Amino acid sequence: MIFERDLKGAQARLGELLDNARHAVAFTGAGISTECGIPDFRSPGGLWSQNKPIPYDVFVSHKAARNEAWRRRFAMEEAFGGAQPGRGHRALARLLSAGRLAGVITQNIDGLHQASGVPDAHLVELHGNGTYATCLECGQRYELSWVRERFEAAGGLAPDCAACGGPVKSATISFGQAMPEREMARAAALTRAADLFIVIGSSLVVFPAAGFPLEAKRAGAKLVILNREPTDFDDIADMVSRSEIGDVLGPFADQA
Repeated sequence: MIFERDLKGAQARLGELLDNARHAVAFTGAGISTECGIPDFRSPGGLWSQNKPIPYDVFVSHKAARNEAWRRRFAMEEAFGGAQPGRGHRALARLLSAGRLAGVITQNIDGLHQASGVPDAHLVELHGNGTYATCLECGQRYELSWVRERFEAAGGLAPDCAACGGPVKSATISFGQAMPEREMARAAALTRAADLFIVIGSSLVVFPAAGFPLEAKRAGAKLVILNREPTDFDDIADMVSRSEIGDVLGPFADQA
């Protein structure tokens, strides 16, 4: 492991690894979005310290849980709805457009990768997307404005699907909900092909998503970890930096 304590050293080493890679893949977690004003889940003051997650089976089985889930979602919208892509998001979009990055696998649900210019064809959202909703029974898509209008008009009651009457849920993966098969397969294919796998802002404790960096390393890829806190995979990484993600990736956002 090379632990880059110096910011300039981290930038230079990452640049070298990208220059030598033919199939670089980024894997992002909540830490890439913290400079955008979106707190991560586990840190003090993070989302999990404020609200205990609602398991999928509870959401499906209890109307009161659906009411609470949507109340929380719209409360978050008030606080974080105006978030814009940060330097890390913009850097990955620029690296993709320049052909220096093959794809982005993300655990995030905030939609900031798309907002930065990352095309859907090169983005794998393992945990879904919180910027719209779907019916759990028929799959009908709903915009959040549709849900909110009906939620508020009903005095805080979650709306059901207009097409089939099924429960409407944000298009995210909740605890106890099956992982999306298509996205897992896409992530696995990107991981197997990677010769450089860059973890950005993930604590690497949520599985099965956290298994991809280990799979990439075992397949022979160089492993880079950019994260403020230590992870369980630091010892097997080829480079680790705990500098601020936006500081490390910022220069790459400006490169052609």
